[in-house]
Amino acid sequence: MVGLSVGEKHFIQGGIAQDLRSDGRKRLTYRPIYVETGVIPQAHGSARIRLGATDVIASVKAELGKPSALQPDKGKIAIYVDCSPTAAPMFEGRGGEELSTELSVALQRCLLGGKSGAGSGIDPSSLVIVEGKVCWDLYIDGLVISSDGNLLDALGAAIKAALSNTGIPKVNVASETSGDEQPEVNISDEEFLQFDTSGIPVIVTLTKVGRHYIVDATSEEESQINSAISISINRKGHICGLTKRGGAGLDPSIILDMISVAKHVSEQLINKLDSEIAAAEANEEES
Repeated sequence: MVGLSVGEKHFIQGGIAQDLRSDGRKRLTYRPIYVETGVIPQAHGSARIRLGATDVIASVKAELGKPSALQPDKGKIAIYVDCSPTAAPMFEGRGGEELSTELSVALQRCLLGGKSGAGSGIDPSSLVIVEGKVCWDLYIDGLVISSDGNLLDALGAAIKAALSNTGIPKVNVASETSGDEQPEVNISDEEFLQFDTSGIPVIVTLTKVGRHYIVDATSEEESQINSAISISINRKGHICGLTKRGGAGLDPSIILDMISVAKHVSEQLINKLDSEIAAAEANEEES
């Protein structure tokens, strides 16, 4: 937690009340977003996102596996986050482990929908090769390199960018089998399938400070948090997931208002992120 004097706290809260934050932004304005793709050559897809001094990387690795017996028509997706001990002093020791777990769970809620996969931004049925027998297991790893607030939104954006950068080898089934036998498959070295990332949501975290709420809070602003709601919203304006943190309760009418604000903010964020991802991939192809 950032240690602030009483004067600094009043300065931050007063600025937010007047819609003028410490860094000159308005309450509902994000910091500039910088995107770089293909940063980890060994992964099937990867991306780096910088939001101010917050710096995160996401990578996607695909491995052949077997669908679960309960969901034979779906592949499996797992999201894990690791916080580098050098990213912030509070990440050393148990602090980093607890935050890593909290972020992993929040990302799964926001991006993968419920346990059934309903509302998922990634269609798990698209990962099946042979129903009940062969599928792709998708491992999405996030790494926090540097932290200055709003980690969840940054990681969500990095995962979206990494998935747009992901190419999964095309698989041909060499032989049909009966019973419990596993079919033979051939993995192509030349043909790759790209992900359709148009349905993958962005995460918008609204942090309530006093009577107002802000987006893309810095570490100093997060230290003044009453409560925060993270809402994942796709291009169609559909809510894919929601998670809350902070001890203070929220009136249902305030939550509905925050959802309405998040929908408005998400349109700008999606357009900006898509533009930055396209530019980053163009730069990657040129280099």
